[in-house]
Amino acid sequence: MKFRIPFFSSAKKNEPDMKSFLIVGLGNIGTEYAGTRHNVGFDVVDALAKEKESSFETLRYGDLAKVSNKGKTAYLLKPNTFMNRSGKAVRYWMQQKKIPLQNILVVTDDIHLDFGFLRTRKKGSDGGHNGLKDICIQLNTTDYARLRFGIGAAFGKGRQVDFVLQPWKNKEAEALPFVIDKAAQAAWCFMAEGIPAAMNKFNGNALEL
Repeated sequence: MKFRIPFFSSAKKNEPDMKSFLIVGLGNIGTEYAGTRHNVGFDVVDALAKEKESSFETLRYGDLAKVSNKGKTAYLLKPNTFMNRSGKAVRYWMQQKKIPLQNILVVTDDIHLDFGFLRTRKKGSDGGHNGLKDICIQLNTTDYARLRFGIGAAFGKGRQVDFVLQPWKNKEAEALPFVIDKAAQAAWCFMAEGIPAAMNKFNGNALEL
């Protein structure tokens, strides 16, 4: 007797998981970078993990945590490739977890926004940010969502690197937890309601929202 072998399409095996999200916080690893402006992306995903009582595990190309929110799964990623090579980690975990491009959110600092301002966009240029630039190169597209966290631009000519790698000023440090919380809410909103809702509810001065 011959038995028919069931056919399983390889396409289904590789199709994206529409209920899974990848939320990436950009920053640099190492204690010398902790608490600096350039690492605020790390701070936001740390807040997301803390809210869900989840912890990070050091894996290939980054620290990863898994959380659930309103029936959906989010993988929180802090690349350990350093800022200028962030795209390698994003591409790897996007492929590993079968995350569709529209379910990726990158959280990053932005010198073009005043401190406390948040701006979520569906797509866009790298704006001169080396982390975003590498992600664009590695994914071969600019069509991924990003949540920009304003850090201001209080630096003189040629002093940008020093500025972004410095700790927050006292007044900024006092307001920082509130702004980080608003950014975390924007990320949850992106997952639950989509990019238009996140833009409508959280774009602007977080201290006034």
